[in-house]
Amino acid sequence: MIDDLDEYGCALAGRVLTREQCREIAALYDEADRFRTTVDMARFRFGSGEYRYFTHDLPDLVRDLRSAFYPRLLPIARDWAAKLGRPAPWPDTLDEWLELCHEAGQDKSAQILLRYGPGGWNALHRDVFGEMLFPLQVVVGLDEPGVDFTGGEFLMVEQRPRAQSRGHSTTLPQGHALVFTTRDRPVATKRGWSNAPMRHGVSTVRSGRRHTLGLVFHDAS
Repeated sequence: MIDDLDEYGCALAGRVLTREQCREIAALYDEADRFRTTVDMARFRFGSGEYRYFTHDLPDLVRDLRSAFYPRLLPIARDWAAKLGRPAPWPDTLDEWLELCHEAGQDKSAQILLRYGPGGWNALHRDVFGEMLFPLQVVVGLDEPGVDFTGGEFLMVEQRPRAQSRGHSTTLPQGHALVFTTRDRPVATKRGWSNAPMRHGVSTVRSGRRHTLGLVFHDAS
């Protein structure tokens, strides 16, 4: 996984949810009281589809997944910061880090449940919600590609200096997690390490319905 993260800015991390667990989380989308807000992507020209931000009262599966990923991703985050000569303000535990986010005014839940129907897509973007930023995040596929929907590949685009941008697409299997950079990643150059700006999105869903769970390791302002 680390090699792909370093090379492409994203990497599949294997199955983290069963099919039944995926269906359980996807079904939560219709329980409006679990979410603090709903975003219509077309209204804000973000794409086409919807996503909802959970409240801080996260479902057990979502909370446990987020807590399990943080210590695995922390060494990578610290390594990238060292290569780019940036601060690495992240404590050893997620709770400590979130407390720092809240003290800085970032106290809104940023955990996302997304739903796309036919024609749905997500524009290339970054999920940066304030100064307190964790450089990696996770998306989990909740539906089965080729069965529940077609299209809808995860997209990652690297902006390269003095060159055309480079793109990567990944089909996200049901129940599998994909780790990707929130903002950029270190790239080795003749003069040392440089940052490569990265953006992510979703290609057009051609048929069916696609749900994904987004795990973000900093809260929003």
